Amino acid sequence: MQIEKEVNPRFEEFIFNWDYKNYFLVGGYGSSKSYHIATKLILKLFEEKRTALVVREVYDTIRDSCYSLLEEIIIDMGLDDRVRCITSPMQIRFPNGSKIIFKGMDKPAKLKSINNVSLIWIEECSEVKYAGFKELIGRLRHPSLKLHMILSTNPVSKNNWCYKHFFMDNKKKNFILDDKELYKEKTVVVKDTYYHHSTAEDNLFLPKSYIAQLEEMKTYDIDLYRIARKGQFGVNGTKVLPQFEVKEHYEVLEAINAIKKVLYKNGMDFGFETSYNSLLRLAIDDTQKILYIYWEYYKNKMTDDKTAIEISEFKETQELISADSAEPKTIKYYKQEGFNMRGAKKFPGSRLQNTKKVKRFRKIICSSNCLNTIEELQDLTYATDKNGDQIEDDFSIDPHTFSAIWYALDGYEVSNFKEIKYDEQIYNKGMGLSGKQPVSYKKGGSVF
Repeated sequence: MQIEKEVNPRFEEFIFNWDYKNYFLVGGYGSSKSYHIATKLILKLFEEKRTALVVREVYDTIRDSCYSLLEEIIIDMGLDDRVRCITSPMQIRFPNGSKIIFKGMDKPAKLKSINNVSLIWIEECSEVKYAGFKELIGRLRHPSLKLHMILSTNPVSKNNWCYKHFFMDNKKKNFILDDKELYKEKTVVVKDTYYHHSTAEDNLFLPKSYIAQLEEMKTYDIDLYRIARKGQFGVNGTKVLPQFEVKEHYEVLEAINAIKKVLYKNGMDFGFETSYNSLLRLAIDDTQKILYIYWEYYKNKMTDDKTAIEISEFKETQELISADSAEPKTIKYYKQEGFNMRGAKKFPGSRLQNTKKVKRFRKIICSSNCLNTIEELQDLTYATDKNGDQIEDDFSIDPHTFSAIWYALDGYEVSNFKEIKYDEQIYNKGMGLSGKQPVSYKKGGSVF
């Protein structure tokens, strides 16, 4: 049987390519990626007897999106007399025994009954939870057919799992694929994953008025313009720390050693199950108003006794650690174990005041060794309320390293720090830079 279908040239090679296991399609609004994925599925299921699974995060959204799109293309191809589109339960059946079934990740129990699925399409994959994605990988199995997974999405924040999974190597902390290369090349293959990028220009069936509307977004919502018009990942929302930058570890150490009178601070946030024990070493250039972050400890599911062993160097050096005062029992334990630890002051509005304090630094320079700090703070954005208004003391994630910085800076003011006479021997040692940080030094009633 010969089937004729007009398609956009940008997607022609993609439709007939089945050489790879994973197909990751990202693009702007109106680029026609979903339309061509649906076309690809229909052609494949006519060619081979397969069971395909189409997934979205919420089941109730499927009928008016993926299902109706597939039905529309089947009718347009003149196949509706041979292909049955059944609404209850939603499925599409082909004359050769192939079928498409639909599931929502909001009802994960129903996934357990799925067998012999050799092809999965996850529409709007950025909305699906990472745990759900891993569950779907386990459901993709067949005794003889080659397995394929297709994922489609509009680009979202780089904090989303789909960016981290398909573009970042979490173990090596470097790029699997630099997204800028994808925007340039449009199609890239890395190992067993086929990457595809598209924008509204790639859809020859779009009216010019639609593209003009996308262009208008640039004047009133630059984040939405990047997503909808350019089809590019990035930061959604207002950055909390726009002055945050990353430099090679040796460069950070050299810069700290060059400071004539450097202030060293240590801060710790406590966590266990979903939160993290986050301990940071900071150095401050008070003259230039630059904050350096050059060492981190970051772990969860650790009892206090085990953590105490792993950070025992602080007990040996007696460096002062300012910690979360909401955990007085924890602080008491560390003090009994011989750590020089105290609780940082907390008061109504302290989250906002601490955030403003950190923002007053001209630069925040982080060592490339502090991977968790970079991940949390580089693209940290403000949370918004139901009206879309920015919340000044709430964020897109719970940044434990940010809390550690707050506590470390307890008692320090960026804009008006009191003059203290320092012991030159402490500075000359380069605290923590050529070994371990020396003992916290007390003089004239001041502690630093």
